[in-house]
Amino acid sequence: MSASPSELRLVLLGPADAGKRAAVCSLLGLQDTPQGTTDAQDCSKFTGEVCGTQVTVVSSPAWFRSAFSSDERKKLISSLIALSSPAPHAFLLCVPVNQPADGEAKALDALETLFGLPAVTANTIVLFTHMEELWEDEQLEDYIVTWRKDLQELVERCGGSYHTLETRHGGEEERKAVEGLLAKVEQAALKTGGVSCPLYEEAEERVRQRQQEILRQRTAEVTEEELEAVRQEAERSAGGFHVDLDHIFSSTTAPPTPPLHLFSGAGGRSWWAGSAGCPAW
Repeated sequence: MSASPSELRLVLLGPADAGKRAAVCSLLGLQDTPQGTTDAQDCSKFTGEVCGTQVTVVSSPAWFRSAFSSDERKKLISSLIALSSPAPHAFLLCVPVNQPADGEAKALDALETLFGLPAVTANTIVLFTHMEELWEDEQLEDYIVTWRKDLQELVERCGGSYHTLETRHGGEEERKAVEGLLAKVEQAALKTGGVSCPLYEEAEERVRQRQQEILRQRTAEVTEEELEAVRQEAERSAGGFHVDLDHIFSSTTAPPTPPLHLFSGAGGRSWWAGSAGCPAW
């Protein structure tokens, strides 16, 4: 078993409406991220110190959704890999509790194909958002088991690991939620050392080579702050990895229209209807 990492690297996956911006702010103690940075059609990187640990969060668009072409998907995944090198300690799959799991299973398929099965079973945590949509006295675990087999299946594929950063009262509750998530990430990192695969080995080698190229062009002594800037520049220009996921995302047919009141049950609970999947409450 390895020592606790001095830095935790996290990759946050999810669509623009999945609460990624709030998750980044909660994790890093920010009032807000720069407008649009977590919702843009590109990957973004954030860094801060949390509980004495350096935490890096790479936020990625939902490239596993049908809105992205094959070329766009490959570009985004290449960017994700470069920005999170030498390798993330955990993937956080951001899933709203009030929407159908639309594409998240394919996201796990893609992670498994790219980085190996342990990247999903040991290093992926389902991060539930939009918790305000649950009933006031409803527990997340009860909701998943009672109402949402699709979400339960996602959690099971991730080794039973899930979390939420959203609390009803914020403040101290939110701080404890952040500490709880980082504890889960650190525990997984101690067991596995983080995600390990040839793609990330290639990514780190490319980043290092690019760093050396940039530094050779500079004659003056480089400060530690400038070294970090060089690292970031190298990460941004180290993409173009061979990523073949067409077999996972090859279906060009539209999904069947879900039935009216896709999820309904006792007490008249029914949350969306029709093909658009719009909340019905």
